[in-house]
Amino acid sequence: MTCWLMKSEPSEVSVDDVLKMPGQRVDWFGVRNYQARNFMMRDMQPGDDVLFYHSSCAQPGIVGLARVASKAHPDETQFDSESPYYDPKSTRDAPRWFCVEVHMRRKTRLLSLNELRAEPGLQGMRLLARGNRLSITPVTDEEWRLIQQMLKRPPSGD
Repeated sequence: MTCWLMKSEPSEVSVDDVLKMPGQRVDWFGVRNYQARNFMMRDMQPGDDVLFYHSSCAQPGIVGLARVASKAHPDETQFDSESPYYDPKSTRDAPRWFCVEVHMRRKTRLLSLNELRAEPGLQGMRLLARGNRLSITPVTDEEWRLIQQMLKRPPSGD
């Protein structure tokens, strides 16, 4: 089993939005980076654990725990000319973009980016690497365990 960190802008889809969706599930649509797409297509499996992360907002950080709920399938937004994720080069016979369905398990307290950066055991975490902009990154088992422990502590107050 693998663990992942998946970023979503809360103005697009927030943890609260997913909790209100039928079955608390959402297709992880709109990924337009080949490396992140390849993680979904080649590596993600149903049952993999997910850290749900809010990005591009006033308080970025981990806000929920989820699971991958499906194998990769074509992202429907690529075919919708009204969507900001439309890709005119993509066809139903040869889709370029894929997504997985994510099932929200529970909302957590905000584990802020500053808290993550301050934790010595997370210094090698891909999320924290200089210049990392990927919306999906793998999380090691040790990083997963440490983050689970951090979520049990009160916020650091940053």
